[in-house]
Amino acid sequence: MANQASPSSAPLQSGRWAGRTVGITGASGALGRALTKALIGEGAWVIALSHSPPPKAQASIDEAQEWVRWSCGEERQLEPILKNVDVLVLNHGMNPGGDQCPETLSKTLEVNAFSHWRLMQQFETIADQDQNREKPRELWVNTSEAEIQPALSPGYELSKRLIGELVSLRWNNRSASQGKALRLRKLILGPFRSNLNPIGLLTSGFVANQVIWQANLGVNLIIVTPNPLTYLLMPFVELVRRVYCRALRINPPDR
Repeated sequence: MANQASPSSAPLQSGRWAGRTVGITGASGALGRALTKALIGEGAWVIALSHSPPPKAQASIDEAQEWVRWSCGEERQLEPILKNVDVLVLNHGMNPGGDQCPETLSKTLEVNAFSHWRLMQQFETIADQDQNREKPRELWVNTSEAEIQPALSPGYELSKRLIGELVSLRWNNRSASQGKALRLRKLILGPFRSNLNPIGLLTSGFVANQVIWQANLGVNLIIVTPNPLTYLLMPFVELVRRVYCRALRINPPDR
């Protein structure tokens, strides 16, 4: 871990997220850096959770105040960090392109879906055990519009559909008390320029600012894309999933 100053020792800032600690996975990527900058601008204390090594020194006030290095499969090692996080943004991922060999597909599912799922469960458990908070914790999951739209990468689409449906299942199976302890948001993002997609139509800065703007408005299904069909299809898909899950559910909502 680098830059281990504590939030209480930082200069007081104003903003919608002032006083809140935000953990961002995939923080070294284009969107992770843009979200870090936007949230710090809103007063948040940001912990970068990344497989990349920390920078040697903090170069600007737009960089995360803390840096934690981790790898997929090591989610349990983040437990002490997550207990102090108010908002967890699951943003790490990989895009195999046209590579469809079994080894690549396994790695893509692990990074884009199973790792997210384990962190989701871990953070939900932490929230359930600590419900006496002034503001509920928040969990943001970046599933991408590849959840319902082609992305010219079969393995990427498969992994995003899986984690997207898992998020929908959690939305439809959480109790009222769980909803008060943890707010779940889904990020449906269109193509933006990054190492995973160098020809994206949107800039990561624009996407990050739109995500924060919609979160400030209280939106749980956050959509940022140049494709107008996604704004129509994604809410409809979520409605169908909700009806389907609740119609077939034989167990009561969790706890």
